[in-house]
Amino acid sequence: MPLKSYKDLIVWQKAYELTLLVYKETEKFPKSEIFGLSSQLRRAAVSIASNIAEGYQRQHSGEYIQFLSIAFGSCAEVETQLLLCKDLHYFSESNFFILNNLLIEVGKMLHALITKIKENNVKKGSGRKQ
Repeated sequence: MPLKSYKDLIVWQKAYELTLLVYKETEKFPKSEIFGLSSQLRRAAVSIASNIAEGYQRQHSGEYIQFLSIAFGSCAEVETQLLLCKDLHYFSESNFFILNNLLIEVGKMLHALITKIKENNVKKGSGRKQ
């Protein structure tokens, strides 16, 4: 069954779930972090799902790959920030584990999707999204 929307992509659904969890967990941060790590982590998490959505809407697979690559880069940003949060004791070990595992899953899915699109482009010899 063909996808009707970026919301049908499991990777987008997982990235969206990650963003919701990040927002929930950062509400517990010290007030001194409201414009610091909390804000940065939220923006980076939002960037993952947002770039998946924007890339999906593009008419060219090259642009789609570019936005998926940006989302993949945002995964590395979130990973770094999660580690900082854990080491600063803003997250419990169990909450870090949940967030980090979901992030790893999203990263693997993004990598697989980027690879699949690139392989399809080589097979079809086209840059147009199918």
